[in-house]
Amino acid sequence: MTDVRPSQQMRDLGVVQRGAGILTEPARGFDLPAERDQAERIVDELFAAMERIGQVHPFAKGMGIAAPQIGIGRAAAVVQPPDDAPAVILLNPRIAAHSDESDEQYEGCLSFFDVRGLVPRPLKITVETTALTGDVVVTEYECGLARLIHHEIDHLDGLLYTARMAAGVQPVPVEEYRQTGRAWVYDGA
Repeated sequence: MTDVRPSQQMRDLGVVQRGAGILTEPARGFDLPAERDQAERIVDELFAAMERIGQVHPFAKGMGIAAPQIGIGRAAAVVQPPDDAPAVILLNPRIAAHSDESDEQYEGCLSFFDVRGLVPRPLKITVETTALTGDVVVTEYECGLARLIHHEIDHLDGLLYTARMAAGVQPVPVEEYRQTGRAWVYDGA
């Protein structure tokens, strides 16, 4: 598979690429527990996509994928933390609060994997999600995991990370990005 562009590789693995309308539309939430079966099926599809992608590309910083990225306009995403922690399943996620403290780190996106962009994000976020039972669950995330989860919630809101980049800052070609295979760095972490 030499000479295959990273974005083409992701397209071949079933990831919807930038320019597709579904990536700029807010995803439709689930009515839980009434739509539990549908939510479980979509989460299973997200895990299957993550497994396919993980077999061809390592993710030292962790990885996430949102349902719109596999062509499903529903509010579901899955995030695999960079360590061996259990994956985070996000159904109907909403950022309820965030810290004033933020930092800028490079992010990549499976839907335009040829570049990396410097994105400012809060260091801590509080997220409300809906459990399959219909209960609302509130969880706080910080540093790299907060960044990954915020990125996926943006997807469900129809935003790509480029919308969060500072004015005048452009993504860099993956060939110029020098942090592949390295975890994000946080002071004191």
